[in-house]
Amino acid sequence: MGRMIITQQMEEIVRPLGPESLLLRGARLKNTKEIFGVAVYTGMETKMALNYKSKSQKRSAVEKSMNTFLIIYLIILISEAIISTILKYTWEAEEKWDEPWYNQKTEHQRNSSKILRFISDFLAFLVLYNFIIPISLYVTVEMQKFLGSFFIGWDLDLYHEESDQKAQVNTSDLNEELGQVEYVFTDKTGTLTENEMHFRECSINGIKYQEINGRLVSEGPTPDSSEGNLTYLSSLSHLNNMSHLTSSSSFRTGPENETELIKEHDLFFKAVSLCHTVQISNVQTDGIGDGPWQSHLAPSQLEYYASSPDEKALVEAAARIGIVFIGNTEETMEVKTLGKLERYKLLHILEFDSDRRRMSVIVQAPSGEKFLFAKGAESSILPKCIGGEIEKTRIHVDEFALKGLRTLCMAYRQLTSEEYEVIDRRLFEARTALQQREEKLANVFHFIEKDLILLGATAVEDRLQDKVRETIEALRMAGIKVWVLTGDKHETAVSVSLSCGHFHRTMNILELINQKSDSECAEQLRQLARRITEDHVIQHGLVVDGTSLSLALREHEKLFMDVCRNCSAVLCCRMAPLQKAKVIRLIKISPEKPITLAVGDGANDVSMIQEAHVGIGIMGKEGRQAARNSDYAIARFKFLSKLLFVHGHFYYIRIATLVQYFFYKNVCFITPQFLYQFYCLFSQQTLYDSVYLTLYNICFTSLPILIYSLLEQHVDPHVLQSKPTLYRDISKNRQLSIKTFLYWTILGFSHAFIFFFGSYFLMGKDISLLGNGQMFGNWTFGTLVFTVMVITVTVKMALETHFWTWINHLVTWGSIIFYFVFSLFYGGILWPFLGSQNMYFVFFQLLSSGSAWFAIILMVVLCLLLDIVKKVFDRQLHPTNTEKAQMYSNTVALSDEFIALQPLSRARNQLSKLSLLKQIQVSSAWTPCAVSQKEKQRAHLLEECWNEL
Repeated sequence: MGRMIITQQMEEIVRPLGPESLLLRGARLKNTKEIFGVAVYTGMETKMALNYKSKSQKRSAVEKSMNTFLIIYLIILISEAIISTILKYTWEAEEKWDEPWYNQKTEHQRNSSKILRFISDFLAFLVLYNFIIPISLYVTVEMQKFLGSFFIGWDLDLYHEESDQKAQVNTSDLNEELGQVEYVFTDKTGTLTENEMHFRECSINGIKYQEINGRLVSEGPTPDSSEGNLTYLSSLSHLNNMSHLTSSSSFRTGPENETELIKEHDLFFKAVSLCHTVQISNVQTDGIGDGPWQSHLAPSQLEYYASSPDEKALVEAAARIGIVFIGNTEETMEVKTLGKLERYKLLHILEFDSDRRRMSVIVQAPSGEKFLFAKGAESSILPKCIGGEIEKTRIHVDEFALKGLRTLCMAYRQLTSEEYEVIDRRLFEARTALQQREEKLANVFHFIEKDLILLGATAVEDRLQDKVRETIEALRMAGIKVWVLTGDKHETAVSVSLSCGHFHRTMNILELINQKSDSECAEQLRQLARRITEDHVIQHGLVVDGTSLSLALREHEKLFMDVCRNCSAVLCCRMAPLQKAKVIRLIKISPEKPITLAVGDGANDVSMIQEAHVGIGIMGKEGRQAARNSDYAIARFKFLSKLLFVHGHFYYIRIATLVQYFFYKNVCFITPQFLYQFYCLFSQQTLYDSVYLTLYNICFTSLPILIYSLLEQHVDPHVLQSKPTLYRDISKNRQLSIKTFLYWTILGFSHAFIFFFGSYFLMGKDISLLGNGQMFGNWTFGTLVFTVMVITVTVKMALETHFWTWINHLVTWGSIIFYFVFSLFYGGILWPFLGSQNMYFVFFQLLSSGSAWFAIILMVVLCLLLDIVKKVFDRQLHPTNTEKAQMYSNTVALSDEFIALQPLSRARNQLSKLSLLKQIQVSSAWTPCAVSQKEKQRAHLLEECWNEL
């Protein structure tokens, strides 16, 4: 707030600097050659910065589980090192093992401190066993997240053709978090709706009208007509002789004849055309509005620009009706009525603010009369009115709100010359004041906007986006609770919630609104809690407004959360941007610690997008602030279903398996090393060659799991999207639960025992397994264990793979082939730069033994047989919904191949029967037990299909 003094031609001109002269970043000036300006509200003083909430580092639940598992494996590593160190000194307590003849100690070793030797040995064992900590896991996870994020942008199902927008990934660290969402918080305007306002209805002087094909049609009889559906455009020829606004008393008392009715309509739409801040492009406007007011003469060549889509919709509606706003300058506004140009002098604009919730303009008509036109919410306009059909208009506004329409009331006041002089002087003093300007302006606005005559109300529709209802219903079926956070009024928000499926007609709607004190709010919350307990209703919905929410969050958080947790859907209306973030934080820190997702499209949604675990920005018509500050950006709300149910499901399953598999294969890798120390007097002798130690996680076992984590589709994507209940199978981080983690860890230890002791039993009693009498040594033993291990962990990855591509085959079988080729190459040459040649010809000797080949095959089969048997029993006895979906997908695929092999006439018959079969399978697969009649029908159809072969 301030003022600018401009000197032109030796004359000082004082101009106030306020909201009316503020140009926001990105604003476009139309019909303006030059301006005098000063930069204000920059940096941290911008509205966006003041509403900004410091962005916290987001970490996924998978990453937290990885860190927990890492701590467990670190404990295992330290335990193994301590056990090995203690056993070493226990063994050396015997004289024959303390200093054997083949390993005499030096004088320095005999005189060294025992404590230092203990610490040295402990550290040596830590180095020996450190490979149990999968350091390469973090590298692979980052690669998987980065490369996997491209699939979202490449998905054509997430591409919006009309706006030419594809899905964007702003961070790849939260891909798997898309599969763990439990709460969705969404904005309404622009997120659930199109943010394209369309004028639908209005109320003029207590009579309700609808726009039909560019004409206003009354819904009931007017005071001068007993017939309904009277088109007020039928007698507009009377307006040809009207040159200016009329302020006769008939406007106050109501029209007495048809001409007066038309004047009321004219004044109403003049108010709509003049009370706004719409700008217009500088195009040719001749010929606009020159004929009767018909829809086909709407000014299509005019392009309006407005900060509010509501204003734009209203001005366009007035233009369709026939009162066309064709432009303005700093001092005038031009309107064409029936082709007649009228210039109104723009005297003052009383800007909209959130406290008054209205805006006004003061104009001078061509006749010299001065008028104040006001527009705003009904709660801010109706109390200021002293004339007009107030009660009827109030009823109409409530009816509009129940239909989900956005409402505004229009009123006017005629000003005398004396009144205007006082207003002009007080406005100038308030706007040029350097101290307490806001308070002075508020007082002046309150003084001006009084004694208004109500003209009527407008109702515009913000149409729902496509498939919003289906998406919300799918989210509910997936076990996700949906909260709508909006700034709209209570009635409009409830109506939209009902129309989009957020609230059901059969749902018991609870309300926490218009609370004035803490005690009143607490008592209302207790009543709601009792109603939820006593009412025998399956689903409850809660409506809360911003004021009541502030009271509830102040001292009654626990009680408020108890009520919300028992509600299937929650609607928060009249919400401020920071209140949205507070609500999300309240849910985040609740005892259940649910994963939250926020969806919004405007700058006012940035705070809640940054607060939620996952933030989704809608690339709509309110700029790109939300999309730029979000983790993911999509063009439409309906894309959220595939983003969660398909991409989120896949990402979570892939990375969960990746994490478990990495710990599993490292347990398989290091446990034989630990067991080997029992047979070498804990001398810290390594079981594997150093090259194998290095390449195990880098080359031999890295690619199959990486490709799996990028391409795996354990269920068909169409099945995942059509069956949202499958999303429940992966909720609560189930694939990385302690139970699943212990299974993979025990599986790794059991496989490691089979590797080691299977090789030991093969070579322990007779090491002359070669035909020429040559014997195997410790390096051959270690190579045998390593070979069995590489083959087993690779085939184990193949067993986990459901979706096979040529890339999977290449890296899976190619990794095993690469290991054999590398080992033959590495052991077949004397490498001059290596200090030792321990592996020279070892692999050749191992492969030349038939017993070794038999042992390799036997141990691999034995290791994997246990896992296969468990999988088979689990699928048959306790199948999950996901496993049922896998079986269903396989049956459908086999059925399609079966049909393709038949002659055309037989295939048609097969197709009809199999389509019925699939319907039976789907209906029975999602119930606890299949109906016997359906099973008989299914068996009969299968028998008929096979008999036709």
